[in-house]
Amino acid sequence: MPKFFAVAALVGATAVAGCTQGINPTDTDRALIGAGVGATAASVSGGNVIRGAAIGGAAGALCNDFQLCQ
Repeated sequence: MPKFFAVAALVGATAVAGCTQGINPTDTDRALIGAGVGATAASVSGGNVIRGAAIGGAAGALCNDFQLCQ
C-alpha cells in the first residue's frame, strides 16, 4: 500500500507542477510545489513525510525534462 501512495504522490506532484505554465516556472518552483504535494500526500496516507517530499520534489523538478509538464 505505501508504494501506491508513493506513485500517487509522484503523479500528483507532476500534475500540479504542470499547472504553473502561465507563469514560466523554474525547476525550483516546480520542485517546491512537488515537495509540498508529496509531503501532504504522505502525511494524509500515514507515510514518511520527508520521503514524500523528496519524491514529490524530484518529480516536480524533473517533470519538464521528461516532457510531462510542458
